[in-house]
Amino acid sequence: MAKGTASVTEQRAVTADAGPVLVRWTAPDALSNLVSVLELAADGQVRYSASTRRPTAATVKLVEDALVAGDFYDSGEPIAAFAWPLLIQVGGLARPASNQLELSPRGRAVLARPSYEALGALWARWLRSVSTDELARIEAIKGQRKPGALTSATTRRAAVAAALAALQPGAWTGAGKLLRSLRAQQPPLVATRSLRALWQLYVVDSYFGSLGHAGSRTWDLIEGRYALCVLFEYAATLGLIDVAYTDPRGARDDYRALWGADQLSCLSRYDGLSAIRVNELGAAVLHDPEALRRLGLPVPRRGANGIL
Repeated sequence: MAKGTASVTEQRAVTADAGPVLVRWTAPDALSNLVSVLELAADGQVRYSASTRRPTAATVKLVEDALVAGDFYDSGEPIAAFAWPLLIQVGGLARPASNQLELSPRGRAVLARPSYEALGALWARWLRSVSTDELARIEAIKGQRKPGALTSATTRRAAVAAALAALQPGAWTGAGKLLRSLRAQQPPLVATRSLRALWQLYVVDSYFGSLGHAGSRTWDLIEGRYALCVLFEYAATLGLIDVAYTDPRGARDDYRALWGADQLSCLSRYDGLSAIRVNELGAAVLHDPEALRRLGLPVPRRGANGIL
């Protein structure tokens, strides 16, 4: 199910009980992937649903095929392929035109001269975006659209970004350890506005499966899954963190006691994230954006027919 490669040393460093752990070093590919998606948009191939503002299934498949190393999973569970069309839009590199995206002047400039500063700018603009909420990607959690149920996504993203910035660059951190620090940090990561809002969220059945029944597991099921989504789908896609991951099916069992949860093989496609590492690109974006232009990472070379 998972794609990627890892050395024996790395596999030992991030061994998990759920199955083989694969490692993806994301920074070397991130800029090439950005260029590839911008080229698709320039050709009018990045389409989205007017009702959901999400990329169409056909667009996600096109993006997946264009990614340097493919998506993280090959089982129809898009992560990077879903994130890229959203990122170039909220980052101001593309804008809606009918039912597709077209490059903005900023997007054309980045396509002409791709740089790691562009990735840093995408991260910064995505953090401030109010047009999307990543919690909606945890489709198993229902009831999210009820008015007043959720806190601001920008506040939640800021909490996850602060936790990332507190990590030592170059060192692996287990996902469980990072989630515990997120839960304890001030201000804490909070997704629901009230106890009533919590009871409105549910899995499978709105009464028997209410997350209000989850007790002490509630934070892991809501805020914890949200954080895994932000890390896997956005920080890793933009190349800020390297990731160690396994098949999400059976990777976590904290939701199993919920009514009807035996129908689910996992609570989210992000359940398999087992460890992360803030890499050279991530350290620059999080701590010293001026260092981005000095990074010794590969930059796509362009010729008459695109990337060489």
